[in-house]
Amino acid sequence: MSSVPRLVIAAPSSGSGKTTVATGLMAAFTARGLAVSPHKVGPDYIDPGYHALATGRVGRNLDAYLCGAELIAPLFAHGARGCDLAVVEGVMGMFDGAAGEGELASTAQVAKLLRAPVVLVVDASSQSRSVAALVHGFASWDPQVRVGGVILNKVASDRHEELLREALDSAGVPVLGVLRRTEQVDTPSRHLGLVPVAERRAAAVAAVAAMAAQVREGCDLDALFALARGAGALSDDPWEPPVLTATERPVVAVAGGPAFTFSYAEHAELLAAAGAEVVTFDPLRDERLPDGSAGLVIGGGFPEVYAPELSANEPLRKAVAELALAGAPVAAECAGLLYLCRELDGQPMCGVLDAEARMSGRLTLGYRDAVAVADSVLAAAGTRMRGHEFHRTVVEPGAGAAPAWGVRAPVRRVEGFVQHGVHASYLHTHWAATPGVAHRFVERCRTS
Repeated sequence: MSSVPRLVIAAPSSGSGKTTVATGLMAAFTARGLAVSPHKVGPDYIDPGYHALATGRVGRNLDAYLCGAELIAPLFAHGARGCDLAVVEGVMGMFDGAAGEGELASTAQVAKLLRAPVVLVVDASSQSRSVAALVHGFASWDPQVRVGGVILNKVASDRHEELLREALDSAGVPVLGVLRRTEQVDTPSRHLGLVPVAERRAAAVAAVAAMAAQVREGCDLDALFALARGAGALSDDPWEPPVLTATERPVVAVAGGPAFTFSYAEHAELLAAAGAEVVTFDPLRDERLPDGSAGLVIGGGFPEVYAPELSANEPLRKAVAELALAGAPVAAECAGLLYLCRELDGQPMCGVLDAEARMSGRLTLGYRDAVAVADSVLAAAGTRMRGHEFHRTVVEPGAGAAPAWGVRAPVRRVEGFVQHGVHASYLHTHWAATPGVAHRFVERCRTS
């Protein structure tokens, strides 16, 4: 049972200011002495880093496509346990989700599953009276979604604010905040979204502080907290990683640092519950793997940005190659796949896989249904999982490895590599949906 007060921050479309408002609210309420639990709808890895800065707690994702709708409330309760407030940043437009799947993985679906009121962030920069029609439409489209208030973003002047408030008087949705156009916080982006916190920590701290100040100045925090307290109680028990008891605790090295920032918090928790000693290392700085490493997990991130530095760390590249050659379990996703290739944009990488990777002008993005086509350290052949692709690189394979996944969309194809103890793929998966993945991986670490 969870009765943590909570808000879902949604918008009519991407670019409306959800991240500024959600992160600013998290930081502003944390500054008031509240324990704030940060959450993000969808597969985004970058926004949770800013959420963590704002709250001092791990940012967690709520993805109904990857994990299933039935896990949303338990995963929320797991992250929000013991907190005074939870703030959930939505994804895209409020009703946008997995393509062709109705409301699945949308902000609206998550709000309903959490029985949480929604605060709609509206970019008001090019409208006045029309804002009432927009808000009325979003508030009435799905009666099960409770839009409890609106925050107007990019408001030009006192007169503009007056016109907007007059129009919204007839929409039946209270204005809970107004942010001025001239006060937008600079959060730099590049080819896959915002620049992660790990790459600009000092500047990110300053940006979060600016977001908090902007929200404190423009929003009614008392009214927002009162709205959050009106969320319905959840009967679901908190998610818990299944615990396996074993006398031997193999060391599982997990890549971190600025080049490898994409990871779900539950993955490390699942590995630890399965009996692993999880040790993080930084491939940009550490010249060797953690002592006693019996397995290696390399998640997503931006190795293409750091290719020269990763390549220059030859001792670590050699250590990774030797571990893989010895048959130790290695699980690599997206950026990890690139790091295991022979080279990336002409820069030597670990050479575990007979493949070359390079940047591409084409964005590959979307949810995927996948089935394992070969036995691996993560899954038995025939195991079905859901994943997400998000990259601007291509990998040109050589020989010697079986594919990891058969993927159904957008076209039927095979993807990834299974080679000895290595499982490498572009697909980002959420192991909470299939905890047996972590159990299988740790068991292979014990026995390899």
